[in-house]
Amino acid sequence: MTEPAAMADAVGYRPLLFSIAYGMTGSVGDAEDLVQDTFLGLTRAGLAGTTVTDPKAYLTTTVTRLGINHLKSARVRRESYVGEWLPEPVVAFAERPDGPAEHAEVAERLSMAFLLMLEALSPAERAVFLLREAFGYGYPEVAAMTGKSEANCRQIFARARRHLAPAGPAAQDAGPTPQRRAEGEELARRFFAVTEGGDLEALLELLAPDVVFHGDGGGKARSVGRSVAGLQRVAQLLMFGFGRNRELGISRKPVLVNGRPGALWLDPQGRVAGVIALDIADGAIRAFHAVNNPDKLTHLGPLSDLGLRPQR
Repeated sequence: MTEPAAMADAVGYRPLLFSIAYGMTGSVGDAEDLVQDTFLGLTRAGLAGTTVTDPKAYLTTTVTRLGINHLKSARVRRESYVGEWLPEPVVAFAERPDGPAEHAEVAERLSMAFLLMLEALSPAERAVFLLREAFGYGYPEVAAMTGKSEANCRQIFARARRHLAPAGPAAQDAGPTPQRRAEGEELARRFFAVTEGGDLEALLELLAPDVVFHGDGGGKARSVGRSVAGLQRVAQLLMFGFGRNRELGISRKPVLVNGRPGALWLDPQGRVAGVIALDIADGAIRAFHAVNNPDKLTHLGPLSDLGLRPQR
């Protein structure tokens, strides 16, 4: 295949490549950079006279290996991260729920809970588990994409599953069914209604007994320093947070965060102040993922300075 023909055919794979890269990195910006580097590699191959007979295989292999290399260096940076690290949210708005094609692809596969769970894996384990569990690739394809043998990939996948067993249902979260999605949206609607109304007793009825609140301020925005667990503690935290938002004039815009119900927080000037995602299962909210770190919200629009920590 000639280089121009390969590039024309390759453009249609961009949503898939973004999803793999985002699943590997948990970062919108880093995923876009990896996809760009992947296309650049295809261009260079064409200019060098290399014949690319299967653009999809070439591109998915390239982006997977770039993702593995990226994670090896990213882990060093995350060791010094302030507070709990959460993925950058991919947000779809109610008036255009699908959003960009690559975002729609992510929404079907990669919830915040799923991505957070993957942080427990090594780069190689993450690649193999992601390709098998979220994207449904067979072992021969996974082996080719990761540069490992089929037998090794089977061992890596089994090891990853053992590592993730304590995570529970998140490990099998391949995306909500239409019924689950409708139930989740209704539960989210009730949740925001009772929290904005300050009804603590009604809130307690919506939360799972072992509910957990995860927050990521990155040391730059006010957030919980570490995850908060337990029905009463999370409920009190939510009531305080929603009350503070009302005092600051922060409004809520219903959105889908990685395909799950959530909200975009906007200050009185309409600037982005944060994102919260709800993890819902079995008729209750089992986890919250709140991202306030401004570095992880730049792709969503102008940023608010409300809630930022004073710079020293």
